[in-house]
Amino acid sequence: LRHETTLSENKLWRHLRKRQLDGRKFLRQHAIIYDSIRDEHFFYVPDFYCYKENLAVELDGKIHFYTKEKDKRRDEILNGLGIKVLRFKNEE
Repeated sequence: LRHETTLSENKLWRHLRKRQLDGRKFLRQHAIIYDSIRDEHFFYVPDFYCYKENLAVELDGKIHFYTKEKDKRRDEILNGLGIKVLRFKNEE
């Protein structure tokens, strides 16, 4: 997925990488496991994730206009893990 990032993701990543935001380490497209059954793991991959702050940042393109319910459920699961989710439209 990292090879198919949007212009907005690339732009934000330039400001988040290398601890540029108040010394916080952000990971790009880091899998967060929310459930496991035997050897099978269920996970979400947010655009950016800061472990120290328990913060996921999502940049939403036009496809997210059609996936609002799925996104809402995903945010609820991540919130249940104590992870805050910030969503921005690509245009923002």
